[in-house]
Amino acid sequence: MTDRSIIVIMRDMARNKEFDVEGALDAAIGVFRLHGYAGTSASMLIIAMGIGRQSLYDTFGDKWQLYCAAVRRYSELECAAHFTALNRGPRAIDGIRTMIERIVIEARQPCLGINSLSEFGNANPELVSLREGIGNRLRKAISNKIQDAQVQGDIAPQLDAGHAAGFLIANIAGIRLSARGGAGDAELRALGHLAISALR
Repeated sequence: MTDRSIIVIMRDMARNKEFDVEGALDAAIGVFRLHGYAGTSASMLIIAMGIGRQSLYDTFGDKWQLYCAAVRRYSELECAAHFTALNRGPRAIDGIRTMIERIVIEARQPCLGINSLSEFGNANPELVSLREGIGNRLRKAISNKIQDAQVQGDIAPQLDAGHAAGFLIANIAGIRLSARGGAGDAELRALGHLAISALR
């Protein structure tokens, strides 16, 4: 076997080497959740993701592209979890309550969505577009569930469902920020309860 053949084989092996892309992305999400974009280095990502620097760039592009991919995946997973919670229970209000209770339970875990908004605001069009797309889906789902609860007599019929959905989304963010600021479990549960009570 010639040296050239060996080089070709090694190149093909490197090209065909696979790793769990979603698992690596989830690991990156964990780093970004804890440290934000500015506080995360390429070295931190490589160690957490368990891949080489070249694999990171070949698969995800640069750090910014990886961050956007992480925000997108995190937001989609969170949105799916909200949808699952909203469909729990025999009545629409049960689903809304389950969604809020899930947030209260998990409030101490860093939220990449809120962290991203805090770090970048509306300064980056790519992140704004990403948040708006997923946020609109969530707002619509909550709004529909509120309308169902209004028909069932569990939420005040005079409330605008879209505004009420926005109110709940704002409370979700508020509960998470309160937890990050050190609020106790009783206070977090009270915030969740008050959010639901305000819809009566």
